[in-house]
Amino acid sequence: MDKMLSPIFYKMILKTFAQFISIVFHPLLVLTYMMGLLLIVNPYLPGQNQGIMLISIFFSTFLIPMVGILMMRALNLISSLNMPDRQERTIPYIMTGLFYIWICYNLYQDAGTPVAIKIGALGATLGLFLSFLFNLFTKISMHALGMGGLLGFTILTVLYFSYNGFYVNTGLFGVIQVSTTALLMLVLFFTGLVCTSRMLLDAHSLQDLYAGFIVGLSTQFIATIILI
Repeated sequence: MDKMLSPIFYKMILKTFAQFISIVFHPLLVLTYMMGLLLIVNPYLPGQNQGIMLISIFFSTFLIPMVGILMMRALNLISSLNMPDRQERTIPYIMTGLFYIWICYNLYQDAGTPVAIKIGALGATLGLFLSFLFNLFTKISMHALGMGGLLGFTILTVLYFSYNGFYVNTGLFGVIQVSTTALLMLVLFFTGLVCTSRMLLDAHSLQDLYAGFIVGLSTQFIATIILI
């Protein structure tokens, strides 16, 4: 009996872990992670108050759209928060896109906002609208798109917007220096982990993941070409 239960138990643990990873790296959180990452690597960026900016991005690109999606679920306008049917994603895409355009416009209008932040926001917005167009024909993974965008933004941060390393105050272990190359490897690891988690949950095919990743990665570089 124990031998029969073991595979089921381990599978359940894996799926629970995969669900946890999917929540932590929810696509709507990625833009907030981008801005937080940039402020960690270079905390002396000029411009507006960094805390207020980060909170504003969090509210505009995650909290408010998520409240809207929860309301749609409560009204049975979508079958679940995962929205397995691509047709269910149309209204959430449009609603979220409007908030992304709004935050993008405000960042662009502020002359004191560093170009790196504008690139991250524009790249995420372009990725969202490209995924909306793809969604008319096929479903692509928004998790893979988000992580592709985060990886692209990290590459740009390492190449153009940072030094060779940065310092982190760990408290218990004091101040340590972290290589930006190590940071890039860490983001690459989490990108693979998130995509693997989506496969374990049977949320997407490999094709969906590849398409999302390529769109997310490429839009960050497209935004760089536009703004630099």
